[in-house]
Amino acid sequence: MEKMMRFQYKPVRRQEAIVGLFVLLFPVLLPCFFASFSHASPSTFLEWNVPKPRHLRLLTSALQRESSNGEPTDLWAPLADQGWRPCLGGSVNAPREWQTMRFLSFALPQKSEGYLQVFLDGGLNQQRMGICDAVAVAKILNATLVIPYLEVNPVWQDSSSFMDIFDVDHFINVMKDDISIVKELPDDFSWSTREYYATAIRPTRIKRAPVHASANWYLENVLPVLQSNGIAAISPFSHRLSFDNLPSEIQKLRCKVNFKALVFVPHIRALGDALVHRLRYPPTESQPLITDDLTGTTDRNVKQMPQKFVVVHLRFDKDMAAHSACDFGGGKAEKLALAKYRQRIWGGRVLNSQFTDEELRSQGRCPLTPEEIGLLLAALGFDNSTRLYLASHKVYGGEARISTLRELFPKMENKKSLASSEERVLIKGKASLLAAVDYYVGMHSDIFVSASPGNMHNALVGHRTFENMKTIRPNMPLLGQLFLNKNITWSEFRQAVVEGHINRQGQLRLRKPKQSIYTYPAPDCVCQA
Repeated sequence: MEKMMRFQYKPVRRQEAIVGLFVLLFPVLLPCFFASFSHASPSTFLEWNVPKPRHLRLLTSALQRESSNGEPTDLWAPLADQGWRPCLGGSVNAPREWQTMRFLSFALPQKSEGYLQVFLDGGLNQQRMGICDAVAVAKILNATLVIPYLEVNPVWQDSSSFMDIFDVDHFINVMKDDISIVKELPDDFSWSTREYYATAIRPTRIKRAPVHASANWYLENVLPVLQSNGIAAISPFSHRLSFDNLPSEIQKLRCKVNFKALVFVPHIRALGDALVHRLRYPPTESQPLITDDLTGTTDRNVKQMPQKFVVVHLRFDKDMAAHSACDFGGGKAEKLALAKYRQRIWGGRVLNSQFTDEELRSQGRCPLTPEEIGLLLAALGFDNSTRLYLASHKVYGGEARISTLRELFPKMENKKSLASSEERVLIKGKASLLAAVDYYVGMHSDIFVSASPGNMHNALVGHRTFENMKTIRPNMPLLGQLFLNKNITWSEFRQAVVEGHINRQGQLRLRKPKQSIYTYPAPDCVCQA
């Protein structure tokens, strides 16, 4: 454990949450003053006005709910045994099915065909899936995999490498019986770099790998390049391997990478463990938590009963808000800002733009706002004593957008509230490392819920399914229709939400054709007991 400076953590006070709600309701209560203030200082709210609660009737009722005397067992109870177990086996050096596959009718050679490079774009979890696919393709080609190169994401602007995020020695060791992996190319191939491929057309680069390509495509198009040059570089590579018509050994190999080989670097795990510990053993007003290291352990913690907590993944950055083309209550200024952003990033070509906000919400195509995810949790039975960890990067609209959620759940925490600036220094400004900490905490929570579909949602849903952990999947079409009904009562809303989520709390679902194995690991990577 890395020694850190002393950090004194104080829980969020009730009165601070009340002040937050007052700030949120201020423009509603005094619109004239707010309007004159806005006109007097137009730069203050350049892109959006302080959003008003869009579901004030529901919010008022939800805020009046009382803390329960005890935790309801059905809400916090772990998932029952569903009769499935992880089954990845050992190495997959003896693929039984391959000899009968059309695309491979010969025995795999013992010698490596050459070095395989892949260049991965996207955020942390898209790159994670790409790494798993790269291992699978290397196995199909009998190639030696070079540790994948992670491109700088244009949205997140994070230059973190594979070795900055994942424990590379653990990765190589876990996979050593399946494929050969090297950290870098030998000197004879040191010329094969990103810069080399950016300057001209190169015979060793595969540029047009189709999305979800078959194993046969790689054998026909990449294997000859390997055999002729000793190296092949695939760029771009994200989502470049099919989820269907592959031998079961290859599918299990992908899961082995995802769920066993890819672990975060030690300082990410140490910080994640510290956050989980502080959520389990929160300090009191009279006994603030003082830590000398990232374990956060004190004598008092040993005697204290661990508390349960929920992780809420809230991806509500400007990129997500703009791409959804939904109205989030920030007024004309916000609509204009998001429209300009869509034009600049995607040239205005966003599918959702052709639909009205009502149509998008009724189809469940709008990400839940902080207010809406709070109302969902409240309706499911989580009271204001619930410990909640907010996993998010940048929320579009800042604290004003989050204040309703904080009022509903005053014991809400995040990385910044739980850890000192000294403890966060290694991840500051690194979107991938920040997401890695959230992923780690998400895998150690009692319950996980995401406010919108996306790569983080998909990755954690799949990983927690593999481990049989409780995960709430919001019924987006149902919630969209409920929130459109401005006359619905809190009682009606609660009943509809509870009934609509009975079978959406981690129950195992079998993967269908074209669905991702990383979101639906059954039946490829789990077996019936």
